[in-house]
Formats: sequence, C-alpha cells, structure tokens
Amino acid sequence: MDSSAHPEARAETRVLREATDRLLAAVGKLDDKAVAEPSLLPGWTRGHLLTHLSRNADALVNVLQGRSMYASGEAREADINAGASRGAAEQLADLRAGADRLESVMDALTTEQWGATVELRNGVTDSASAIPFRRLVEVELHHVDLGVGYSVDQLPGAFTDRAVEYLARRFSGRADVPALQLRAEDGRSWTTGAEPAAGVARRIVVGTPGALVGWLSGRTPGSGLTADASLPALPPL
Repeated sequence: MDSSAHPEARAETRVLREATDRLLAAVGKLDDKAVAEPSLLPGWTRGHLLTHLSRNADALVNVLQGRSMYASGEAREADINAGASRGAAEQLADLRAGADRLESVMDALTTEQWGATVELRNGVTDSASAIPFRRLVEVELHHVDLGVGYSVDQLPGAFTDRAVEYLARRFSGRADVPALQLRAEDGRSWTTGAEPAAGVARRIVVGTPGALVGWLSGRTPGSGLTADASLPALPPL
C-alpha cells in the first residue's frame, strides 16, 4: 500500500495491530482448560469466541477481495462449533494467522480499493476503508468477552470515542429501540433509535464514552450512566 496516498488507512491498520497484539498476549496466557471454560457470552466457551475471531478475520479477507463474507449463516455457525474444542496452542496459532492474513490483504490495497463499496453480512454495505475499525470493534469487545481481566473500563479512550458513534449508527432508525439522545460528559452528543413522534423528546442518556459503549454493546447493564427515564433493554447487535 502506498502509505502517502492513504495515510488514514495505514493509521487504522496500525491501531488494529496494537489491539490485536494485546489480545494475542492475553490468549497466550491461557491453557487448554481455560480455553474450554465459558466466556462472558452466553452459550460460548472461550474456544467458540476465539474461533469466531479467527474466522471473522478470514471473512473480512473475503469481503476485501470481492467474495461473500461467509458461505452462509449455517456455514459460519458450523465453522465456529467445529473449531471451538481445539486446544490453546492451536487457537492462538489460528488467531495470529488470521490476523496476519487480514493485515497482509489490507496492506496491499490501493487508494482506489480502499474507497470501494464492499458487501458484508445480510446485505449491509460499507466502504472498504471502514473494515479496519469494524475489525477493531470485534477485537476489543471480544477481548472483554474472554473474561480474562480486560474490562470495558480498560478500553482505550480513542476507541470508545469512535465506538459510541459506530454503535449509535447501528441502532439508528430501528423501531425496536426508543428514540435516544446519548450525551458524553464533555458535551458531545449522538442520536439513535427510532424517530420520535412529533412533540416527543428523545430520552437522554448521559455518561462517559466508555460507559455508553459498555451499555450499547450489551457488555454492561448501564453502569455509570444516568438517564431521564429507565434505560431501555437494547436488542443484541
């Protein structure tokens, strides 16, 4: 990749590599018993979670190379289940190899390719330049889900600042999410959820970006947030 032609992409991939390295270091401390134990995601062991992260990297390679992200939803689930019982060393090697493959493909993209529209799951489209941050969300939040001492409170501020906007956009316009205005304590704000009825104000939820990300992503029940009404239950991402 010509770094002078697309410095933003180079910066994004560098941040992703740093987060991936933190994850790999944490996974490297797990033994076979720990990998087989439950993660913080209901119904998934750490092995399920690590396999998902590995296959997600491969899926994003597919996206960037113009192929379907997954062969099907059933194939995606089958791959995760098939790999979940592997031991710690195999999980770590697979996770590292998948991350390296994705990084290699991103490094080879031209400026024109970074600006292309790509298709993700369920017909969702985005710019190729958004893929590094999408992967970063997977890496950071699933690092928390491993339950190995990395918490929402430890997510980097530069990440949570962007993740609030990203997650708010994911819920924007959804009829199953009330009309919300999210406010950071420094005055920044984002709107999400359904459009409010005429004359009806959005519910206001206030907190740090980290606290907002924890709640929006389903990793906390809303710890550290204040609201002018009860916090609604959000659908899973």
